[in-house]
Amino acid sequence: MKNILIIFISIFVNVQAFGSYILVPMDNEGQKDHLKAYGITYWILEAGGEAYWLLNYRGGSFAFDHTQAAEKELLTRGISYQVISNSQFNQIRIDISDPELNEEVIKLEKAPKIAVYTPDFNSRGEKIQPWDDAVTLVLTYAEIPYETIYDREVMENRLAEFDWLHLHHEDFTGQYGKFYASQHTQKWYRENQQKMEALATSLNFPKVSLLKLAVAKKIKEYVEGGGFMFAMCSATDTYDIALAAEGIDIVGNVYDGDGMDPNAQEKLDFSKTLAFKDFKIVQNPMEYEHSSIDNKSRKVTPNTDYITLFEFSAKYDNIPAMLTQNHTTTVKGFMGQATAFNKDYIKSSVLILGDNKADNEARYIHGSQGFGTWTFYGGHDPEDYRHYVGDPETDLSLHPNSPGYRLILNNVLFPAAKKKKRKT
Repeated sequence: MKNILIIFISIFVNVQAFGSYILVPMDNEGQKDHLKAYGITYWILEAGGEAYWLLNYRGGSFAFDHTQAAEKELLTRGISYQVISNSQFNQIRIDISDPELNEEVIKLEKAPKIAVYTPDFNSRGEKIQPWDDAVTLVLTYAEIPYETIYDREVMENRLAEFDWLHLHHEDFTGQYGKFYASQHTQKWYRENQQKMEALATSLNFPKVSLLKLAVAKKIKEYVEGGGFMFAMCSATDTYDIALAAEGIDIVGNVYDGDGMDPNAQEKLDFSKTLAFKDFKIVQNPMEYEHSSIDNKSRKVTPNTDYITLFEFSAKYDNIPAMLTQNHTTTVKGFMGQATAFNKDYIKSSVLILGDNKADNEARYIHGSQGFGTWTFYGGHDPEDYRHYVGDPETDLSLHPNSPGYRLILNNVLFPAAKKKKRKT
């Protein structure tokens, strides 16, 4: 009888262990490192496990099967978690299914393969451009693996190898960020221009602007084929400007050795863009601005600059709901070369995820193109209000609960989700 009792207890304990879950809370009080929580969820998926995203439940929590390996990894990474029974998790799912609650359970199916678009002379340790990239910073901090690609790989059709693509501080118009007036005498600027011109020549393009247009069109094809593209800072507005200006010279003499088309504005084709319409390009090559898309009539101060996130139906609009998961509905604003999008120039088909109504500006927008989607997030670094050329990179160990960086990681993870069709 004693042996039978021992066997029974052993079976009971094993069943309980097998039937338990790990809940990773994402509310303000329950999580000490929100950013690394995304990384552990990615780690589970990459290892072939299943995970669940509990939209609007305790700040958009995660859950997955309890294993000793997962628990050890959570402890190693310093992530808050709870071990709950199978019945407790089932009750959470039942509660979330209440039609009166704006919550939903989304199954995460596989870890998306991530590409960051950045010059290879930066990724080889030969860093020339004097700025960092918020996405690579947070991917590294969260321990989410990624690969870097640039123009050569894009033109060789390697985008198809990836599920998710990030664009950051890039100028797709071929004007080198319009830094000429302030930076053209600097060593980094001259070296960057030389390397970009050599790259364009090696790929059989007579101008950098023509190479950048070709790359922008390849990226658009990638999205239309089902890819997920996420852009920040100058990669947002310059991307659409390049598409609208196809076949038109909008680049000043100081950048490519010849003059721009004096009738360029009238020739722009806004039907080719993803997000923006009717904008005016800045034709002065010495002005550090590309177009009227970026709102320059802002009245906010650093102390009053906030992004208000919209609330979406977790049950019927689960994509925008995933993209806005956070432990707060207001995110501290931050600046970049493209900071805020003037709503007057945003297409009606575009979904605004976060804005600042006082200044008629959108800060976080999303849309679909073909079978894929894109998201634009204004600003350069969510934890550095005004990031200047040459400033040191942000230490994310000082900002483990950053709401602004959480928005980036929402975009990283949402391609892993099994999505429901939007109700029409």
